[in-house]
Amino acid sequence: MQSRSTRSRFRWVTIGLVVALIVINYVDRSAISYAVEPLEKAFGITTAQYGFISSIFSVGYMVFAFVSGPLVDRYGPRKVLLAAIAMFSVSVALIPVAGSFAGLLLVRLLLGIGEAPAFPAATRTVSRWLPARERGLALALCGGVAVAGSLLISGPLLTWLIGWLGWQGMFWTMAVLGIAWAVLAAVLLRDTPAASPRVDAAERAYIAEGQEAEAGVEHTTVRWRPLLTNRNLWVVAGGYFAWGFMFWGFMYWLPSYLSSAYQLSLKQAGAFSIAPWAAGVVGALVGGIVVDRVYRRTARIRSRFAVMGTALLLAGCSLVPLAISPTLTVAIISISLGVGFGFVTGGIWWVASIDAAPDQPGSAAGFADAAFALSGIVAPSVMGFIVSGTGTFTSGFVVMAVLAVGGALLMLLVPREPVARPDARSVDEGSPTTAGSA
Repeated sequence: MQSRSTRSRFRWVTIGLVVALIVINYVDRSAISYAVEPLEKAFGITTAQYGFISSIFSVGYMVFAFVSGPLVDRYGPRKVLLAAIAMFSVSVALIPVAGSFAGLLLVRLLLGIGEAPAFPAATRTVSRWLPARERGLALALCGGVAVAGSLLISGPLLTWLIGWLGWQGMFWTMAVLGIAWAVLAAVLLRDTPAASPRVDAAERAYIAEGQEAEAGVEHTTVRWRPLLTNRNLWVVAGGYFAWGFMFWGFMYWLPSYLSSAYQLSLKQAGAFSIAPWAAGVVGALVGGIVVDRVYRRTARIRSRFAVMGTALLLAGCSLVPLAISPTLTVAIISISLGVGFGFVTGGIWWVASIDAAPDQPGSAAGFADAAFALSGIVAPSVMGFIVSGTGTFTSGFVVMAVLAVGGALLMLLVPREPVARPDARSVDEGSPTTAGSA
């Protein structure tokens, strides 16, 4: 066998492709927010209608996040991702020529559908391409660093493209970028290391050595009963919804909060908004490193839940100063700590999904991602209702904190360790794969 120094490392090229896809995914979905004014002028839509256009994305995303998991498990991530990125790249390209409110609704719905498979496919890819001890960092890169990093770069990138090519050119450029990724992935991306000619025997053996027995099962048909009665998977979904409420709340409302509470211009609010997402990048990296190190020492699935629960608890507590009319400096520090601690969990949701249902990683990830998408529908509406009714954001921040603490308690108290199965046939027969299954 080759030494570690000469063993190929193509698995990280595969992970890099997935990270790049998620960055494109998030930049694409946020692009419309930088073209609100020209869209309203070009198509005669109102601000209220723009709100519906924003929400319809999350509706399509939520439904197909759940559906895409079984598709990934059935057909493999490569086929699903290539079809998905083709769909959402075409959808982005159609935005400038949608022509009307109804046209934009349809295009944004298709965009949500097209972007939904990204995380279920990323989860299955990581589960097949990496040993368990390396998954925390990899999924932190996918679910944390890529997400927070895309929010950091999207503003400067998209405004620069608008200034250079116009708002229509900005959308078309992003569509071309998606197609370019698809061409590269068609050449390099494979469902498993065994299917890739670029992975040597030593790397294949290294990956296989650190995987569960169930990882050898490929392109399976989803088994709904063990999935829907899996206790640990429901815990992941509940915790992810709690974190998602904070994430989407700040993503949609942070600039507005800073502008109204501290009389900042939009440009100033945008500048101050950078700090929380920068903290998110740091938090995601820390979370990936910590969860892998803790798991190496304990080899216990509950150790991952402990890291996530602690991070959510700290995130919720960090928001307490926002309830007492803080100064701008204190508010930025508080929000940055909340987002930073929250992003510690950024990639671990996917690791925990794999742990909960290792024989159906795509379906498990789709289940969790649907809970996150649901929070993307609920959070903006609840925050908007609170602000409209009270004139302040204070009660909204309280809801964020309470949900985060509740999610933390769920993560810390409820999960169970899986029961070892001496016969893998129990998996094929639809038996529960964890003690958290009913």
